[in-house]
Amino acid sequence: MSTPSRHNRRKTLIGFVSSKMGDKSVKVTVPYKTPHPLYHKVINRKTVLHVHDEKNETKVGDKIEVMETRPISRLKRWRVIRVVEASVGLDIVAVTEKDVAEAVPTKTTKKTSPAVPASA
Repeated sequence: MSTPSRHNRRKTLIGFVSSKMGDKSVKVTVPYKTPHPLYHKVINRKTVLHVHDEKNETKVGDKIEVMETRPISRLKRWRVIRVVEASVGLDIVAVTEKDVAEAVPTKTTKKTSPAVPASA
């Protein structure tokens, strides 16, 4: 008699990629709600997981599904299963000092209008 697959007993969670730490590593934030033990108000909580991304297919803002796995490094105990929903329009571009200088006028870059002669 065969036993069920080991993969069925592993936990899976859905969360959002909050940062890319390095090659094949991402931080995933898993939000959840829980009632306060005394006041019974619903509190928003979050868990931050260090996740292994073998194919480097995720980017910041993606909604992904992760699965519990054996320890891969000191902190990584989860791996990416699939991208549930890709983020839209989060293209991060570095701003240079030259771009800022062109966009924001200063005393030295402000253009002055020519002096208008006074008519008598």
